[in-house]
Amino acid sequence: MPPKQAPADAEAPADAGAPPAAGAQPATDTPEKPPKEPQTPEELAFYAPNYLCLTILAILLFPPLGLIAVFFTYKTWQANKNSQWEDAYINSGRTGWLDVFAILIGLGIIYVYALFM
Repeated sequence: MPPKQAPADAEAPADAGAPPAAGAQPATDTPEKPPKEPQTPEELAFYAPNYLCLTILAILLFPPLGLIAVFFTYKTWQANKNSQWEDAYINSGRTGWLDVFAILIGLGIIYVYALFM
């Protein structure tokens, strides 16, 4: 029996190292993401506050807690951007408390230093 041959209309597999044909799109494994729709005014009304000014003041007065507050400010910003309102408000509350404690501790250190040094 003679060996079987592939039909003439079947395409031979392309060489993996060969460049794509002219005008052909390169194959990608990831599908294209549709463009993200801008947030509506109703969604923007739910934005949790970032307390950016308080966070900057907290960094200046007591950096250990101020830097942690920066982390939660960033997480609040990301949650607001992705419309994850529950996470945004939780992180916003954490940011506010850390900012207040950092500012109070920093002012306390300055006060004690001014009184006793």
